[in-house]
Amino acid sequence: MHSWSQDQPLRLLEKSVAKNDPDGKAIACYGLYLPTANQMLLRFVTGRPLSWVTCAFLAWLAAHFAAQGKRALFLIWDNATWHNSLHVRQWVKAHNRTVKQEGGCRLILCRLPSKSPWLNPIEPKWLHGKRAIVEPTRTLSLPELIQRVCDYYHSDFFELITK
Repeated sequence: MHSWSQDQPLRLLEKSVAKNDPDGKAIACYGLYLPTANQMLLRFVTGRPLSWVTCAFLAWLAAHFAAQGKRALFLIWDNATWHNSLHVRQWVKAHNRTVKQEGGCRLILCRLPSKSPWLNPIEPKWLHGKRAIVEPTRTLSLPELIQRVCDYYHSDFFELITK
């Protein structure tokens, strides 16, 4: 980001959040990039990305694409811990078994080699999005942050997943 700064390079500093902040300390954004439509499907969760949240996101995606008549969704995934956990793998296996019996949208996971983010087509999207929405002088409120992300990616806001 130093290329666009006037005199001094832009420095982002980690800001602390008050313990009584109603927005909480963190928010995670799950996303699916559809390159053919140049579209992002986003879901937000309060807190860190965890296995149960990943399963909820996958269930939402499967229902979304099943409603469109799609029979399979191929996901290109990196090696994030919330992607590779035993809980997520078991959930995907059980989901696909249920879909085989009852119909719906199967999930086919294509794992990338370790430390190869350039192979994942969503990584540049995340990078440019983070740079576009950042506010170096202040901490954004949760609604403002969600709105900026949705506006940048031209995505609708779906419900916030909370613990």
